[in-house]
Amino acid sequence: MSQDPRSPQLYRRSKRPSARPPSSAMASRPEDETKPAIRKITSLANDLIKDMRGLQSKKERAETGLFLAEGLKLVTDAFESGWRVTTLAYCDRVGQQSMVSQAVATALQRGTDVVEVSEAVLEKISRRDNPQMVVSVIAQQYADLAPEAIKGTWVALEGIKDPGNLGTIIRTVDSVGASGVILIDETTDPFAIEAVRATMGSLFHVPLVRMSRDAFARFNHAARVPVYATHLKGAVDYRSVNYPEPAILLMGNEQSGLNDAFVALATTVIKIPMAGQADSLNLAIATAVTLYEMRRSRLTL
Repeated sequence: MSQDPRSPQLYRRSKRPSARPPSSAMASRPEDETKPAIRKITSLANDLIKDMRGLQSKKERAETGLFLAEGLKLVTDAFESGWRVTTLAYCDRVGQQSMVSQAVATALQRGTDVVEVSEAVLEKISRRDNPQMVVSVIAQQYADLAPEAIKGTWVALEGIKDPGNLGTIIRTVDSVGASGVILIDETTDPFAIEAVRATMGSLFHVPLVRMSRDAFARFNHAARVPVYATHLKGAVDYRSVNYPEPAILLMGNEQSGLNDAFVALATTVIKIPMAGQADSLNLAIATAVTLYEMRRSRLTL
């Protein structure tokens, strides 16, 4: 029986280092203390609400190691995948719904701070009209990946700027059963609320690894696995390659594509043929098209 490329033996989940601990308003209670009761908050000036709203800021996310997730599905996926949910805020619009009740019960059981809030407060937190009924605060997680442990197909992203693209790529990686995503240098924050929304819960199933350019070059040299880079100057049709595993798909910035230094790291530079007037594809779509080809022989209905 083949080993799951995402099994715990191959990588270790690690919380992103924080410059400062979460504020007392967002920190969950230890498991051995009495389970917290549900509080009600209607004031937009409440400290907890201010702290949650502050997580819209990249600086606050980096300093606290926390992020916001909107919707019942995301918090349910987070609980099921073992991520640490520090706060759950919900709005009871039409009477307590069974799935919301279940999420609240799970949160209380795990020592999560649970607050019932008004719709106006939810709008304040999410900065959206008609927000979803549940917003949660969750601790960030990154994975460690050793070169000798790499399995399956990984996607390495260099300089990606659009959080929606990143979230969609994470969802695609999950969909094709690829192993994870390597974020190189100044790639956009995967825990930005736009990226989290776009993952549709796949964020909690796909390992994320952060590396600098130099670290990736060293990793690539030590891992000695094929690296396929997509580039407009590629001479190899991406459909003509017999993709092995393990392997890495290397994708570049939305506007400028891959840096030349990264192209030089590739074993094969591939290209997606285009017949119309468009001169390029959206990054997330190009990644999806290529990933499905790389994993085609391993996917079954």
